Amino acid sequence: MAIVFEKPKALTDAVLHYCPGCTHGIIHRLVAEAIDELGIEGRTIGVAPVGCAVMAYNYFACDMVEAAHGRAPAVATGLRRALPDSVVFTYQGDGDLAAIGTAETVHAATRGENITVIFVNNCIYGMTGGQMAPTTLPGQITQTTPYGRDTATAGFPIRMCEMLSTLDGVALAQRVTVDSVPHVKEAKKAIQKAFQNQLDHKGFSIVEVLSTCPTNWGLTPIEAMQWLRDNMIPYYPLGVYKDKDAQKEEK
Repeated sequence: MAIVFEKPKALTDAVLHYCPGCTHGIIHRLVAEAIDELGIEGRTIGVAPVGCAVMAYNYFACDMVEAAHGRAPAVATGLRRALPDSVVFTYQGDGDLAAIGTAETVHAATRGENITVIFVNNCIYGMTGGQMAPTTLPGQITQTTPYGRDTATAGFPIRMCEMLSTLDGVALAQRVTVDSVPHVKEAKKAIQKAFQNQLDHKGFSIVEVLSTCPTNWGLTPIEAMQWLRDNMIPYYPLGVYKDKDAQKEEK
């Protein structure tokens, strides 16, 4: 009998702790599938963040390191430089990567550190109760913006892929989502390319994945998926914002 579907070997048997409707589980699987298909599990090191994915070390079968809040790119830099034959990825939320970790993210990118960054953007602080994040949309209601984010006082959301794409050290900056089968397939290709870039020593690669947070958005899982389509994708358009390979082909 042919096996058509099975759990990736790079995922453990641990039961995921994420809320119903959260897409972290899908994203975890895509990362694990990329590790399996590239045959790099034995040399891969993941860096877990502070946030909803703080216990990612329980789920990936490769070596994992827990970083202080926002410091995952700095930890990944040290690991990659100390162990040059390793494959290092960070797995971070928007509060971790785009708030307390902004400096670490930007400077690792501008140095062209040869690491892979998986950035999960759900427009809110998930683990700590639903406060406004740097990516919270204008007018979006959170625990700290009960009347909606007011750009006059709270400023505008940060578009990380657009910002990082201006830096010379970035090899890939792509935004994807996992709300449908076609989008899941596209996200998998992006994640695999981000790992392949590292294997080919091309520099810093970031894949931003638009994700849901039904619990803190106060929506059902189905409603949350539609909210993502109706609100997040228009503000954070999907696509490739920088790809050094494509730029070389154009020249």
